[in-house]
Amino acid sequence: MLRYATVTRAARLCLSLAGALLSAAAIAAGSDALPDGAKAGDLIFREGTEAVSDAVMTVDGGGFSHVGMLLGEPGNWQVIHATPSEVPGRPDGVVIDPLAFFTDPKLSRRHVVYHVGNAAPAQRERAVAAARSDLGKPFRLADPAGTYCTTLVWQAWQEAGLDLEVEFTPLAIPLMPGNYLLPGRLAASPHLQALAETAGANGLLTPVATSLATPPDTSPNLPPQANTAQ
Repeated sequence: MLRYATVTRAARLCLSLAGALLSAAAIAAGSDALPDGAKAGDLIFREGTEAVSDAVMTVDGGGFSHVGMLLGEPGNWQVIHATPSEVPGRPDGVVIDPLAFFTDPKLSRRHVVYHVGNAAPAQRERAVAAARSDLGKPFRLADPAGTYCTTLVWQAWQEAGLDLEVEFTPLAIPLMPGNYLLPGRLAASPHLQALAETAGANGLLTPVATSLATPPDTSPNLPPQANTAQ
């Protein structure tokens, strides 16, 4: 009987350990955890995994290639963002994805939440509502009928009455020259404060003391597809 009880306890311990490992694997696959202080309306930046991500960061001089806005609350976080299709059959445009999908290591090497400071609760509600009103809007560059990742969230806060005081970068994109809002310029806003960095590979939170440094003023030409900001 004693031996049976010992074996039973050992089996339960193994099951508990297996459950913990499975939970860790789930977090690594795409984290649902965000740092304390994250709120709906805050921005979540990520470093993408594709070649276009590297192109954006090279031109930008920053550490991120894509950004979205947090929706929901702890335990039920979502991200609204303007993106080329990341799901087969889904058109390019403004979509809402679960946080775990947005931070999946297949798409994200790391991500950082930037808190929008000095924003009243009513402003947060208006910013979220403004972003949601663009749901389904086409992903487009240099086209007022569409939007792209940084302008989606910047414009949402503009409509909420908060100017993030960002700088647009002139880019000589073939057939689409103009001024573009790059992720690094947005992250350098004096109204944004990084809360913590999360590595996509392990889901670990690392404190971040400051926002990104301001990117250089000069930039090389950007290939037509490289400003898709992934």
